[in-house]
Amino acid sequence: MNGDFFITGTDTAVGKTLLSALLVAALNRKYWKPIQTGSCEGTDRETVMKLAGVAVDNTFPESYIFSPPVSPHLAAEQNGTEIDMRGIQRPVSMDALIIEGAGGVFVPINREALMLDLIRQLGTPAIVAARTSLGTINHTLLTVAAIRNAKVPLRGVVMIGRENADNRRAIERYGNVPVIGAIPWLERIDRQTLLSVFQHYFDSALV
Repeated sequence: MNGDFFITGTDTAVGKTLLSALLVAALNRKYWKPIQTGSCEGTDRETVMKLAGVAVDNTFPESYIFSPPVSPHLAAEQNGTEIDMRGIQRPVSMDALIIEGAGGVFVPINREALMLDLIRQLGTPAIVAARTSLGTINHTLLTVAAIRNAKVPLRGVVMIGRENADNRRAIERYGNVPVIGAIPWLERIDRQTLLSVFQHYFDSALV
């Protein structure tokens, strides 16, 4: 184990980048997003640098980057290419990394591989970003089951949004998985805010 974590989610736009920025700031990790789509709207790397208050040398370049805001396999196809899993290798660094995926675990990367295959290839424990709102129990339990079926180490779930204690308890009970932290609704997001959230809403012993 090198201390890396792979941040995946129950869906797209669930808060993976926000969680990644928080962990980069709180754990003093470096950031890497192997596959970036939707770069026409800006990159998650740029967002993490801004939110976590870190410089570019605290991040690593994407292995693949595409302009269209679609699934990796479609973005590559529209670019006239195909993502080669052999071309995605962990950056050479002694520092522990926060690695952010694209979408959820069953997002296709190419004609054969899913995001779950990339997590397994990198050999990195996963942390699941999940919404707190209606529907999260089903989405989160499906994601947890998929990760476990793939024999990928699962560190826990982080719930993002307005607090819902019932949903949290259900996920912990039926998924037999710890909720290791929460990110509440934030009016302002910057490095200091993220550090405060980690201190008050995360179990640092489990992260």
